[in-house]
Amino acid sequence: MSLPAPTPDALAASHALQHRIAADIERHAGAISFARYMELALYAPDLGYYSGGAAKLGKDGDFTTAPELSSLFGAALAQVAAAIIAQSAPRILEFGAGTGKLAYDVLTELAAAGVAVERYAIVDLSGELRARQRETLREFPQVEWLDTLPEAWDGVVLANEVLDAMPVQLVRKTAAGWRELLVTVEEGRFAYVEAAPDAALAAQVERQIVSHIARPDELPDGYTTEVHGAACGFMASLAAMLARGAGGAAILLDYGFPAHEYYLGQREAGTLMCHYRHHAHPDPFYHPGLQDITAHVDFTAMALAAQDGGADVLGYMNQAGFLIGAGIGELLLRTDPADARRYLPQANALQKLVSPAEMGELFKVLVVGHNVRLPAALLAHDRCHRL
Repeated sequence: MSLPAPTPDALAASHALQHRIAADIERHAGAISFARYMELALYAPDLGYYSGGAAKLGKDGDFTTAPELSSLFGAALAQVAAAIIAQSAPRILEFGAGTGKLAYDVLTELAAAGVAVERYAIVDLSGELRARQRETLREFPQVEWLDTLPEAWDGVVLANEVLDAMPVQLVRKTAAGWRELLVTVEEGRFAYVEAAPDAALAAQVERQIVSHIARPDELPDGYTTEVHGAACGFMASLAAMLARGAGGAAILLDYGFPAHEYYLGQREAGTLMCHYRHHAHPDPFYHPGLQDITAHVDFTAMALAAQDGGADVLGYMNQAGFLIGAGIGELLLRTDPADARRYLPQANALQKLVSPAEMGELFKVLVVGHNVRLPAALLAHDRCHRL
């Protein structure tokens, strides 16, 4: 791979994290699950990708998210949030708030529309990002930061590109059946080793993968994919939190597929991907702590987990349908098309957000909730039948 060279300080931090992971492997008889490796690489205190101090987003980071592209994204989300608030409570909870740009745009749009948000809570594990959020949101005194999920929640929940960064287990189909890929150390480097899955993982493989494939025996030997145990657990907890409240809905935006599209024979290497300085590559062992590690989301598994937690699946659609149903086209026309200097950058950003060749089709939106309904304009784009 030809990737930008890390700075000496960044390399030193990565080496320290590698020693910490290797020590964890030694404590666990020479191998850990990939989920544990991914957890440490992303969230180990002070050294993990999200818990360390390096910039993650924007031109100086490793990737760019939809809120960073245009304020139209947050303004469109605010239209849906207002409809949910009208049926529940004027409160918003956001997971993984990035730089705070989405929160800023949502709060600004709602304030302009006369919707007073009494409480905007953020749950974010990144110290570096929390600091940026505090600066971005200094004008909004109702913003607070939480370390854990509330017991119950009325109102809106937002999660943009959160599920893809939750640790996954890796499994591989072999002539002897499904095997788990563990992480070990070989000749001073991290490497995979196969092992028989325990009963819990075997049950997850059966429910999340095999049951959604028309002819699972036809998958080629060596077929490798992800099991989303952590994300399913999060969805169940999120759903239970909403079910304990009087009413509310969670809007989750991420890249991924329903199960029948996720586990295709041609996707034989899985969807695991890493992001470093705006370069995407498949090696999760490259400088752990300095790069993001993600997997596409199995939205069928997320919907089932939400139902198990007590919430209803209110809607599922691609990002283009969601944003168009939320009125993003009308929001763009607030800017006079004759004012090319202001209009064209926004129009170009909108194109990236909704074009099938950009983010419009790969990114999906899952809405789960309790005692609320989505606006008819959104439901016109619903694809729940494809989950």
